[in-house]
Amino acid sequence: MSLRPVHLGLGTNLGDRAANLTAALAALADIVTIGDRSSVWETAPMHVLDQPAFLNMAVAGTTEIAPLDLLTRIKEIEARLGRVASVRYGPRLIDIDILAMGDEMIDSERLTLPHPRLSERRFVLAPLAEIAPSLIVGGHNVSALLADLPAEGDAVRRLGALESLAP
Repeated sequence: MSLRPVHLGLGTNLGDRAANLTAALAALADIVTIGDRSSVWETAPMHVLDQPAFLNMAVAGTTEIAPLDLLTRIKEIEARLGRVASVRYGPRLIDIDILAMGDEMIDSERLTLPHPRLSERRFVLAPLAEIAPSLIVGGHNVSALLADLPAEGDAVRRLGALESLAP
C-alpha cells in the first residue's frame, strides 16, 4: 500500500481538554504517522453557545489506510476515548475530523473530502495554516482561506504547544 497524506483537526471542550488531546494523539499514532502538530487554540463555541470553550489543533501525517476505513478507525478512537453521540455542535470530549487527504475528493453519505466547512472555520484554518500554510484545499491555499475570513475578535486565540498546557 502507498502512503497517503492526511490532515486532521482535533477538538475538545469537556473534562481535562489538554489530556483529551494528548490521548487522541496517542491513539491516532496507531493509524497515522504524525508529522507536524499545530499549537493549541482556544475557541469560543459556535451555534450552541451555552457550553465551555474548545481547545483545537491540527496535525499532518501519513497513513496507508483508505479514507473511509480511516474514518471508521477514527470513530472507534473517539468512542474508546469516551465520546458519545450528542447534540450537533454541542459539547464533546473529543472530536477528530479528517480535513483533507492529499488531492482526494470524496462526496459520500459518510465522508466528504476535503472537509465541507473547512473554509468557513477559523478554529480549523488557524491551526492548519500553522503546519500547512501552502496546502491547497478545494483549489484554495489554506493561508488565503484564513486571510479571507472576517475578523472574529478573540473568538480564536493561540495558547501554545500542547505540552505547555499539561499539568
